[in-house]
Amino acid sequence: QDKLVESGGGLVQPGGSLRLSCAASGIIFRVYTMIWYRQAPGKQRDLVAAITSGGNTNYADSVKGRFTISRDNAKNTVYLQMNSLKPEDTAVYYCRANWGKNDYWGQGTQVTVSS
Repeated sequence: QDKLVESGGGLVQPGGSLRLSCAASGIIFRVYTMIWYRQAPGKQRDLVAAITSGGNTNYADSVKGRFTISRDNAKNTVYLQMNSLKPEDTAVYYCRANWGKNDYWGQGTQVTVSS
């Protein structure tokens, strides 16, 4: 059973916006640090944004000011609001949940930024 399921990816024009969601199940969501990664074709998987159980956030320099990570513990869901999208944001976006040795990944959702 998948513990993390991402949704919200798709095709968007440069300058557009998307909101990704990652719904968790079967874990005590509120204690986990939730992290978004992305992987473009032929490149390594990179951290995009993270949010701790306490709500502290951090972002990759490439997305600061454009992306916002948030979480809703009542819905066991973490979000990634992506604005002012650029072609270089094209990648598969993955959600990760981490709490000590407990570590889970989603299957990913494709984001394509193209005109």
